Amino acid sequence: MPPRHVGTLAAVLSAACLALAAAGTALAGDDGRAAATPQSLGGNWYAAAPYLMPLDNDPPDAASVMDATGLKAFQLAFVVAPNGGGCAPTWGGTHPVGSDTAVAGVIAAIRAKGGDVSASAGGYGGTKLGQTCATPEATAAAYQQVVDKYGLKALDFDLEEPEYENAAAIHNEIGAAKILQQENPGIYLSVTTAGTADGTGWFGKQMLEEARAQSFTPDNFSIMPFDGGFNGAASQTAALTTFNSLLRSTFGWDEATAYAHEGISQMNGRSDTGEYFTQADFQTVLDFATAHRMARFTNWSVNRDRQCSPPDNNGRTSGTCSSVPQGAYDFTKYSVKFAGATPPTTPPTTPPGSCTAPAYSAGTVYVGGDTASYNGHTWQAKWWTQGETPSTGGSGVWRDLGAC
Repeated sequence: MPPRHVGTLAAVLSAACLALAAAGTALAGDDGRAAATPQSLGGNWYAAAPYLMPLDNDPPDAASVMDATGLKAFQLAFVVAPNGGGCAPTWGGTHPVGSDTAVAGVIAAIRAKGGDVSASAGGYGGTKLGQTCATPEATAAAYQQVVDKYGLKALDFDLEEPEYENAAAIHNEIGAAKILQQENPGIYLSVTTAGTADGTGWFGKQMLEEARAQSFTPDNFSIMPFDGGFNGAASQTAALTTFNSLLRSTFGWDEATAYAHEGISQMNGRSDTGEYFTQADFQTVLDFATAHRMARFTNWSVNRDRQCSPPDNNGRTSGTCSSVPQGAYDFTKYSVKFAGATPPTTPPTTPPGSCTAPAYSAGTVYVGGDTASYNGHTWQAKWWTQGETPSTGGSGVWRDLGAC
C-alpha cells in the first residue's frame, strides 16, 4: 500500500488520550460524543487544511504544528468501512467512530487552540462506505454519525481507486454528499479525485458526470496531480488548466466559475512513483491557485512534512517524511498562505535555562560531536561547520537531538 496511507496505529492512542486531557475537554455521556465546541472558522481554512493521519504514520503533535506554522485547520484521514464489512464508520477500518476517544482527543486539542478539523472519507486503502452501504441514504447516515460525533462543519470525499471504478459505489458517495449538504446547512464539502495530464482520468470524468446527473455541486472538486507521470509545478498547473476546461464542459460554467469550484491536493516531497515536488513547486502552484482564485489548496500530508534521516531517505518514499531537504512543516506553511495568513517566521522559544548545551553562536567553529542549543532544541554537529544556523535543512550538518 502506498506510503501516503500506511502507518502504525499503536503508540498513538495513549498520546491522543493525553491530548484530550491536556485540552481540558472530557467526553459527555456514554456515546463518546466529543464535548469540545467547534470553532467558527472561515471556509478559507477548510479549503487550506492539509491532510493529517491522527492514528497512523507517526502523527506529529497538532498543537505544535499550529504553533510553528499558524495553521488553524487539519483534514483528518480516513473514514472508511470496517475491515470486516458493514455500513458503520471507522478510522482506517479498525477504529470505530462510535466508540472513539483517541481522535476526539486530537480534535479537542486542536479546538482548544482556536482551530478546527474536517474529516476525509475514502482514500487509497481499505473498503469504502460507498461500497458496503446499500444506498445513498444508508451511506449518508453513516457519514452523519461522523458529523454528529465530532460536531463537524466540513467533510471531504476522497474518491479514488478502486472505489471510483465502481459505479454503484460512486452513486452512493455522491448521493450521500448531496444528502449531507441538504441536512447540514453550511457544511463545507470537497470532492477529491485522481489527477492526470488531461485533468482527471476516465473514472474521474464518470464521477463528475454522476455529480451532474444528481445535481450535486460541492464547494470544490479537487484533483491530485501526482503519481501519474508528473514532473514539478509546470505539469501540475497544466493539469489544473485542463481540469478547468473539463469542469466547464461538464457543468456549463464559465472559466472563473470553474476555478471557483476547483482545487488541488499535492504530495509534498517524493511521491509514490518517484516524482519530486519541492518547496519551489508548491510556491509556483500557490501563485497559480491564488491568481486564478481557485477554491482549495491542500496536500498529503502533515505527517510527511519533515525531513527524513538521511534527507533523501535512500531514495524511498515514506509516509512519515518527505525525502527532500526541508525544515519542519515547510510545506504546511503554503496552506497557511493560501488561507490568507502569515506563517510565523521563527518557532516559539523556550524559557531561559531549559537547555544545557551552550547557545548556538554563528562565530563559533563546531566539529563533529559538538552540541549547541537553538530555539529550544539541542543540536549536534556531524562535521566541521561555522555560520550555518542549526536546522534539519541546509547542508545537513546538524542533527536535531530533540527538545531540551
